[in-house]
Amino acid sequence: MLSEWLRGQTRGIVNSVAALLAKSGITPNQLTVVGFLLVSSVGLLLARGMFRVAGMLIIVTALFDALDGGLARYTNRVTPFGAFLDSSLDRYAEAALYGGLLWWYMQQGAHVEAIFVYAAIVGSIMVSYTRARAEGIGVECKVGLLTRFERIALLVLALLFNLLTPVLVILAIFTNVTAFQRMWHVYRQTQQTV
Repeated sequence: MLSEWLRGQTRGIVNSVAALLAKSGITPNQLTVVGFLLVSSVGLLLARGMFRVAGMLIIVTALFDALDGGLARYTNRVTPFGAFLDSSLDRYAEAALYGGLLWWYMQQGAHVEAIFVYAAIVGSIMVSYTRARAEGIGVECKVGLLTRFERIALLVLALLFNLLTPVLVILAIFTNVTAFQRMWHVYRQTQQTV
């Protein structure tokens, strides 16, 4: 996956920033909450149709997503609750972005685009849910085309380069394809253990 490769490439930078943050006294969970609030506020810009500014801010605010985990590892504060909080707030933050777009399109009377946004929201939720549910039954499930990183990267490109409609179609289709890929993966894994 692209996200795993990028983590490997940026690990040194994340560790350096984490060392600086550790001196400030901020905790990983506090950083998670700050990142969530910042990303969610970008949803308000999307609701106002400020797409390019929102795209640039998503890049900046997405850095918090890497830093909270980096800070947790650096300060030896990796906890099950921290991972749970991070994953949960990531879902809300992504929904806030899509919610802003949904509001914008509904205000413009662009019902077809609003349907694509809705389908992307459903797919996004299902990608995360299928992984969580799979792991709940003991099956690792990181497979699929559009993980969160890829979804956010596509959204940023769409916002920066005025490609929202075609990218929303891609997100609407392939988030749901990814969820079905994960369902198929879990089916195959569980059949091997029967």
